[in-house]
Amino acid sequence: MRPRAVALVACSAAVLSLALMPRLSAAQVLSNTANVNLNATLAQSLTISVTSGSTVNFTLVNGNVANGSTAVVVQTSWNLAPLLVGAVSLYGYFGTPAQALSDGAGSYITSSSVEGRMTTGLPVSYVPFAQTNPVGPAAASLALFTEAITLLNGIKTRTDNMDLRINLTSQTIPAGTYTGIVTLQARAI
Repeated sequence: MRPRAVALVACSAAVLSLALMPRLSAAQVLSNTANVNLNATLAQSLTISVTSGSTVNFTLVNGNVANGSTAVVVQTSWNLAPLLVGAVSLYGYFGTPAQALSDGAGSYITSSSVEGRMTTGLPVSYVPFAQTNPVGPAAASLALFTEAITLLNGIKTRTDNMDLRINLTSQTIPAGTYTGIVTLQARAI
């Protein structure tokens, strides 16, 4: 190939590569802006769980008090708006006051014969499940604690021990195995 042709090809290649390369001195071009609105909501929550002592046994003796075999460990957790909620309360109740425990043969232990206490709550000494509260039937419940909600405790978990006993000091019941369920429920208001 001739030197002139080689020079022409080299020169053409240089011009072509410069034309294809982005220009370093070119101005940047930006689009307009667009906004995205974000909304996030975390609902208030209130939960309870029995972490230990979900079965309590009693050795009954007519005319005496029988203490429960173990404490019921109750964990109450909440995430509440302090400006909307004033307090959290925990209650225990029986579905039917006259039949808190039954032997299945027609004999019953009433809710007023079952007593509870929560030394970190309201009844620090034993009190019968005979109150009327916002949850459960009339004359079958027991208020266990109430805690005011402030800016400092809007998010909290607390653990409490509920002790139970059956008081038969003024009762005589037939021999048998009696079973029943105490329901626990927390309320924020």
